[in-house]
Amino acid sequence: MKDELETIVVTGGAGFIGSNTVKRLCSMQHIVEDGLRILVVDLHTRQSINELYKHCGREVLMILNVDVSRFEMLWDRISRLVVPGATGIIHLAAVVGVTEVRGNPVQGYTSNVEGTFSVLELARRIDAARFVYASSAAVYGEPRYVPIDEDHPKDPVNLYGATKLAGEALVQGYARDYGLSTVVLRYFNVYGPGMKPGPYAGVVYKFIEALLERRQPIIYGDGKQTRDFVYVEDVAEANIKALQQHVNGVYNIGSGRGTSILELYRIICNIIGYCPKPRHYPPRPSDVRRSVASIEKAERELGWRPSVTLEKGLMETINYYARRL
Repeated sequence: MKDELETIVVTGGAGFIGSNTVKRLCSMQHIVEDGLRILVVDLHTRQSINELYKHCGREVLMILNVDVSRFEMLWDRISRLVVPGATGIIHLAAVVGVTEVRGNPVQGYTSNVEGTFSVLELARRIDAARFVYASSAAVYGEPRYVPIDEDHPKDPVNLYGATKLAGEALVQGYARDYGLSTVVLRYFNVYGPGMKPGPYAGVVYKFIEALLERRQPIIYGDGKQTRDFVYVEDVAEANIKALQQHVNGVYNIGSGRGTSILELYRIICNIIGYCPKPRHYPPRPSDVRRSVASIEKAERELGWRPSVTLEKGLMETINYYARRL
Protein backbone atom coordinates (compact mmCIF):
# COMPACT_ATOMS: atom_id res chain seq x y z
CA MET A 1 0.00 0.00 0.00
CA LYS A 2 2.94 2.34 0.68
CA ASP A 3 3.79 2.70 -3.00
CA GLU A 4 0.61 4.76 -3.43
CA LEU A 5 -0.65 5.97 -0.08
CA GLU A 6 0.65 7.98 2.83
CA THR A 7 -2.71 8.63 4.50
CA ILE A 8 -5.93 6.61 4.68
CA VAL A 9 -9.05 8.61 5.50
CA VAL A 10 -11.98 6.63 6.93
CA THR A 11 -15.20 8.60 7.23
CA GLY A 12 -17.55 7.08 9.77
CA GLY A 13 -14.47 5.38 11.18
CA ALA A 14 -15.81 5.28 14.74
CA GLY A 15 -19.01 3.51 13.72
CA PHE A 16 -19.81 -0.18 13.42
CA ILE A 17 -18.17 -1.08 10.10
CA GLY A 18 -15.77 1.84 10.29
CA SER A 19 -14.25 0.94 13.65
CA ASN A 20 -13.77 -2.66 12.55
CA THR A 21 -12.09 -1.42 9.37
CA VAL A 22 -9.78 0.92 11.29
CA LYS A 23 -8.84 -1.82 13.75
CA ARG A 24 -8.09 -4.16 10.88
CA LEU A 25 -5.88 -1.52 9.24
CA CYS A 26 -4.02 -0.96 12.52
CA SER A 27 -3.41 -4.69 12.89
CA MET A 28 -1.63 -4.86 9.51
CA GLN A 29 2.06 -4.74 10.36
CA HIS A 30 3.18 -2.96 7.21
CA ILE A 31 0.82 -0.06 7.93
CA VAL A 32 2.86 0.81 11.01
CA GLU A 33 6.21 -0.11 9.47
CA ASP A 34 5.61 2.01 6.36
CA GLY A 35 4.55 5.01 8.42
CA LEU A 36 1.04 5.32 6.98
CA ARG A 37 -1.38 7.49 8.93
CA ILE A 38 -5.04 6.68 9.46
CA LEU A 39 -7.35 9.68 9.69
CA VAL A 40 -10.82 8.98 11.10
CA VAL A 41 -13.56 11.52 10.39
CA ASP A 42 -16.65 10.96 12.52
CA LEU A 43 -19.15 12.56 14.88
CA HIS A 44 -17.91 10.16 17.51
CA THR A 45 -18.44 9.43 21.18
CA ARG A 46 -15.57 9.56 23.67
CA GLN A 47 -15.95 5.83 24.32
CA SER A 48 -15.48 4.99 20.64
CA ILE A 49 -12.47 7.35 20.42
CA ASN A 50 -10.76 5.76 23.40
CA GLU A 51 -11.35 2.28 22.02
CA LEU A 52 -9.74 3.17 18.69
CA TYR A 53 -6.76 4.89 20.31
CA LYS A 54 -6.29 1.91 22.60
CA HIS A 55 -6.23 -0.44 19.63
CA CYS A 56 -4.18 1.69 17.22
CA GLY A 57 -2.10 4.14 19.19
CA ARG A 58 -1.82 7.89 18.66
CA GLU A 59 1.30 7.61 16.51
CA VAL A 60 -0.75 6.01 13.72
CA LEU A 61 -4.27 7.32 14.30
CA MET A 62 -5.76 10.81 14.16
CA ILE A 63 -9.46 11.44 14.82
CA LEU A 64 -11.43 14.50 13.68
CA ASN A 65 -14.93 15.35 14.89
CA VAL A 66 -16.41 16.72 11.66
CA ASP A 67 -19.80 16.43 9.95
CA VAL A 68 -18.90 15.25 6.44
CA SER A 69 -21.91 17.00 4.91
CA ARG A 70 -20.41 20.41 5.84
CA PHE A 71 -17.87 20.71 3.06
CA GLU A 72 -16.11 23.94 4.03
CA MET A 73 -15.42 22.65 7.52
CA LEU A 74 -14.34 19.27 6.15
CA TRP A 75 -11.97 20.91 3.67
CA ASP A 76 -10.55 23.28 6.27
CA ARG A 77 -9.81 20.48 8.74
CA ILE A 78 -8.43 17.86 6.36
CA SER A 79 -6.71 19.63 3.47
CA ARG A 80 -3.69 20.53 5.62
CA LEU A 81 -3.31 16.98 6.95
CA VAL A 82 -3.14 14.94 3.76
CA VAL A 83 -0.68 14.60 0.89
CA PRO A 84 -2.20 15.31 -2.55
CA GLY A 85 -2.08 12.23 -4.76
CA ALA A 86 -1.15 9.95 -1.86
CA THR A 87 -4.40 9.65 0.07
CA GLY A 88 -6.97 6.86 -0.03
CA ILE A 89 -10.52 7.40 1.22
CA ILE A 90 -12.97 4.80 2.55
CA HIS A 91 -16.31 6.60 2.78
CA LEU A 92 -18.52 4.90 5.36
CA ALA A 93 -20.21 7.86 7.07
CA ALA A 94 -23.96 7.49 6.59
CA VAL A 95 -27.33 7.04 8.18
CA VAL A 96 -27.58 3.28 7.76
CA GLY A 97 -30.62 1.08 7.37
CA VAL A 98 -34.13 1.14 5.93
CA THR A 99 -35.92 1.87 9.21
CA GLU A 100 -33.48 4.55 10.39
CA VAL A 101 -33.68 6.56 7.16
CA ARG A 102 -37.45 6.11 7.12
CA GLY A 103 -37.56 7.55 10.64
CA ASN A 104 -35.07 10.36 9.88
CA PRO A 105 -35.48 11.23 6.19
CA VAL A 106 -33.87 14.69 6.30
CA GLN A 107 -30.86 13.39 8.21
CA GLY A 108 -30.70 10.40 5.87
CA TYR A 109 -30.61 12.61 2.78
CA THR A 110 -28.15 15.09 4.29
CA SER A 111 -25.70 12.42 5.39
CA ASN A 112 -26.05 9.91 2.57
CA VAL A 113 -26.33 12.24 -0.42
CA GLU A 114 -24.90 15.63 0.58
CA GLY A 115 -22.25 13.93 2.72
CA THR A 116 -21.15 11.72 -0.16
CA PHE A 117 -20.97 14.72 -2.51
CA SER A 118 -18.87 16.58 0.06
CA VAL A 119 -16.37 13.72 0.51
CA LEU A 120 -16.13 13.23 -3.26
CA GLU A 121 -15.33 16.91 -3.71
CA LEU A 122 -12.67 16.59 -1.03
CA ALA A 123 -11.27 13.60 -2.93
CA ARG A 124 -11.18 15.61 -6.16
CA ARG A 125 -9.41 18.58 -4.60
CA ILE A 126 -6.71 16.48 -2.93
CA ASP A 127 -6.34 14.27 -6.00
CA ALA A 128 -7.14 11.17 -3.95
CA ALA A 129 -5.41 8.03 -5.18
CA ARG A 130 -8.44 5.88 -4.34
CA PHE A 131 -12.06 6.34 -3.25
CA VAL A 132 -14.07 3.44 -1.79
CA TYR A 133 -17.80 4.05 -1.37
CA ALA A 134 -19.97 1.97 0.96
CA SER A 135 -23.27 1.35 -0.80
CA SER A 136 -25.97 -1.20 -0.07
CA ALA A 137 -27.90 -4.10 -1.55
CA ALA A 138 -30.94 -1.88 -0.94
CA VAL A 139 -30.26 -0.28 -4.34
CA TYR A 140 -31.57 -3.45 -6.02
CA GLY A 141 -35.04 -3.36 -4.47
CA GLU A 142 -37.13 -6.51 -4.80
CA PRO A 143 -34.87 -8.97 -6.65
CA ARG A 144 -35.98 -10.24 -10.04
CA TYR A 145 -33.62 -13.19 -9.62
CA VAL A 146 -31.22 -14.60 -7.04
CA PRO A 147 -28.39 -14.68 -6.47
CA ILE A 148 -28.21 -10.99 -7.30
CA ASP A 149 -25.25 -9.97 -9.44
CA GLU A 150 -23.94 -6.45 -9.96
CA ASP A 151 -25.78 -6.10 -13.29
CA HIS A 152 -29.17 -6.65 -11.65
CA PRO A 153 -31.51 -3.70 -12.30
CA LYS A 154 -31.42 -1.00 -9.64
CA ASP A 155 -34.93 -0.22 -8.38
CA PRO A 156 -34.89 0.67 -4.66
CA VAL A 157 -38.18 0.22 -2.84
CA ASN A 158 -37.34 2.47 0.11
CA LEU A 159 -35.75 5.83 0.82
CA TYR A 160 -32.56 4.31 2.21
CA GLY A 161 -31.92 2.46 -1.05
CA ALA A 162 -32.67 5.64 -2.99
CA THR A 163 -30.08 7.63 -1.01
CA LYS A 164 -27.42 4.98 -1.55
CA LEU A 165 -28.19 4.80 -5.28
CA ALA A 166 -27.91 8.59 -5.46
CA GLY A 167 -24.51 8.26 -3.80
CA GLU A 168 -23.47 5.71 -6.42
CA ALA A 169 -24.50 8.11 -9.19
CA LEU A 170 -22.33 10.83 -7.65
CA VAL A 171 -19.38 8.44 -7.42
CA GLN A 172 -19.83 7.48 -11.06
CA GLY A 173 -20.06 11.14 -12.07
CA TYR A 174 -16.83 12.05 -10.29
CA ALA A 175 -15.08 9.03 -11.79
CA ARG A 176 -16.12 9.99 -15.32
CA ASP A 177 -15.69 13.76 -15.11
CA TYR A 178 -12.50 13.92 -13.04
CA GLY A 179 -10.87 10.51 -13.48
CA LEU A 180 -11.22 9.64 -9.80
CA SER A 181 -10.28 6.00 -9.11
CA THR A 182 -13.38 4.58 -7.42
CA VAL A 183 -14.81 1.35 -6.08
CA VAL A 184 -18.41 0.87 -4.96
CA LEU A 185 -19.12 -1.91 -2.47
CA ARG A 186 -22.74 -2.99 -2.11
CA TYR A 187 -23.00 -4.45 1.37
CA PHE A 188 -25.67 -6.98 2.14
CA ASN A 189 -26.72 -7.56 5.79
CA VAL A 190 -23.66 -6.82 7.92
CA TYR A 191 -23.60 -8.09 11.51
CA GLY A 192 -21.07 -8.60 14.28
CA PRO A 193 -19.63 -7.04 17.44
CA GLY A 194 -20.28 -3.32 17.70
CA MET A 195 -23.68 -3.28 15.99
CA LYS A 196 -25.65 -0.16 16.81
CA PRO A 197 -28.36 -0.67 19.46
CA GLY A 198 -31.59 1.27 19.66
CA PRO A 199 -34.97 1.37 17.89
CA TYR A 200 -33.43 1.07 14.42
CA ALA A 201 -31.13 -1.84 15.23
CA GLY A 202 -30.93 -4.73 12.77
CA VAL A 203 -32.56 -8.10 13.25
CA VAL A 204 -29.42 -9.88 14.48
CA TYR A 205 -28.94 -7.39 17.32
CA LYS A 206 -32.63 -7.38 18.20
CA PHE A 207 -32.78 -11.17 18.42
CA ILE A 208 -29.64 -11.34 20.56
CA GLU A 209 -30.75 -8.54 22.86
CA ALA A 210 -34.23 -10.02 23.38
CA LEU A 211 -32.98 -13.53 24.10
CA LEU A 212 -30.17 -12.45 26.43
CA GLU A 213 -32.74 -10.39 28.35
CA ARG A 214 -35.16 -13.34 28.31
CA ARG A 215 -37.76 -11.50 26.26
CA GLN A 216 -39.90 -12.74 23.40
CA PRO A 217 -38.47 -11.47 20.07
CA ILE A 218 -40.51 -10.01 17.23
CA ILE A 219 -40.54 -11.26 13.64
CA TYR A 220 -42.18 -9.15 10.94
CA GLY A 221 -44.15 -11.25 8.49
CA ASP A 222 -43.93 -15.03 8.34
CA GLY A 223 -40.16 -15.15 8.84
CA LYS A 224 -39.56 -16.96 5.56
CA GLN A 225 -38.03 -13.89 3.93
CA THR A 226 -34.32 -14.41 3.24
CA ARG A 227 -31.30 -12.20 3.82
CA ASP A 228 -27.59 -12.54 3.11
CA PHE A 229 -25.72 -12.04 6.39
CA VAL A 230 -22.01 -11.18 6.20
CA TYR A 231 -19.69 -10.80 9.20
CA VAL A 232 -18.28 -7.35 9.87
CA GLU A 233 -14.64 -8.47 9.90
CA ASP A 234 -15.09 -9.88 6.41
CA VAL A 235 -16.58 -6.56 5.33
CA ALA A 236 -13.62 -4.69 6.85
CA GLU A 237 -11.31 -6.92 4.82
CA ALA A 238 -13.31 -6.14 1.66
CA ASN A 239 -12.90 -2.40 2.30
CA ILE A 240 -9.14 -2.81 2.52
CA LYS A 241 -8.96 -5.06 -0.55
CA ALA A 242 -10.91 -2.43 -2.49
CA LEU A 243 -8.38 0.19 -1.41
CA GLN A 244 -5.44 -1.99 -2.44
CA GLN A 245 -6.50 -3.46 -5.78
CA HIS A 246 -5.99 -1.57 -9.02
CA VAL A 247 -9.53 -2.09 -10.28
CA ASN A 248 -12.53 0.20 -10.60
CA GLY A 249 -16.12 -0.93 -10.46
CA VAL A 250 -19.03 -2.15 -8.36
CA TYR A 251 -18.90 -5.24 -6.15
CA ASN A 252 -21.37 -7.13 -4.00
CA ILE A 253 -20.15 -7.86 -0.48
CA GLY A 254 -22.13 -10.69 1.08
CA SER A 255 -21.79 -14.32 2.05
CA GLY A 256 -23.44 -15.77 -1.05
CA ARG A 257 -25.81 -17.65 1.25
CA GLY A 258 -29.48 -16.90 1.82
CA THR A 259 -30.82 -17.38 5.33
CA SER A 260 -34.45 -17.02 6.35
CA ILE A 261 -35.30 -14.93 9.39
CA LEU A 262 -36.74 -18.05 11.03
CA GLU A 263 -33.49 -19.95 10.43
CA LEU A 264 -31.49 -17.03 11.79
CA TYR A 265 -33.64 -17.03 14.91
CA ARG A 266 -33.20 -20.77 15.36
CA ILE A 267 -29.40 -20.52 15.16
CA ILE A 268 -29.26 -17.63 17.64
CA CYS A 269 -31.65 -19.15 20.16
CA ASN A 270 -29.85 -22.51 20.05
CA ILE A 271 -26.51 -20.81 20.77
CA ILE A 272 -28.00 -18.83 23.67
CA GLY A 273 -30.02 -21.80 24.90
CA TYR A 274 -33.31 -19.93 25.16
CA CYS A 275 -35.93 -20.41 22.46
CA PRO A 276 -39.32 -18.83 23.20
CA LYS A 277 -41.88 -18.68 20.43
CA PRO A 278 -41.42 -15.34 18.63
CA ARG A 279 -44.25 -12.87 18.18
CA HIS A 280 -45.22 -12.26 14.54
CA TYR A 281 -46.16 -8.75 13.45
CA PRO A 282 -47.41 -7.71 9.98
CA PRO A 283 -44.69 -7.24 7.34
CA ARG A 284 -43.12 -3.80 7.26
CA PRO A 285 -43.66 -1.65 4.17
CA SER A 286 -40.97 -1.85 1.49
CA ASP A 287 -39.15 -4.84 3.00
CA VAL A 288 -37.91 -7.12 0.23
CA ARG A 289 -38.79 -10.81 0.22
CA ARG A 290 -35.48 -12.33 -0.94
CA SER A 291 -31.90 -11.16 -0.84
CA VAL A 292 -28.86 -13.28 -1.72
CA ALA A 293 -25.63 -11.93 -3.19
CA SER A 294 -23.57 -13.25 -6.04
CA ILE A 295 -20.00 -12.56 -4.89
CA GLU A 296 -18.17 -14.07 -7.87
CA LYS A 297 -17.01 -10.68 -9.16
CA ALA A 298 -15.50 -9.67 -5.80
CA GLU A 299 -13.77 -13.03 -5.56
CA ARG A 300 -12.37 -12.73 -9.06
CA GLU A 301 -11.35 -9.06 -9.19
CA LEU A 302 -10.77 -8.04 -5.57
CA GLY A 303 -9.40 -11.36 -4.39
CA TRP A 304 -11.93 -11.26 -1.56
CA ARG A 305 -14.20 -13.90 -0.15
CA PRO A 306 -15.81 -14.19 3.29
CA SER A 307 -14.00 -16.43 5.76
CA VAL A 308 -16.41 -16.45 8.72
CA THR A 309 -19.43 -18.76 8.63
CA LEU A 310 -22.77 -17.50 9.88
CA GLU A 311 -22.69 -19.88 12.82
CA LYS A 312 -19.19 -18.82 13.89
CA GLY A 313 -19.95 -15.14 13.39
CA LEU A 314 -23.12 -15.37 15.46
CA MET A 315 -21.24 -17.16 18.22
CA GLU A 316 -18.64 -14.37 18.31
CA THR A 317 -21.35 -11.73 18.27
CA ILE A 318 -23.38 -13.35 21.04
CA ASN A 319 -20.29 -13.73 23.22
CA TYR A 320 -19.53 -10.03 22.70
CA TYR A 321 -22.99 -8.88 23.77
CA ALA A 322 -23.32 -11.40 26.59
CA ARG A 323 -20.53 -9.46 28.31
CA ARG A 324 -22.27 -6.12 27.78
CA LEU A 325 -26.04 -6.54 28.02
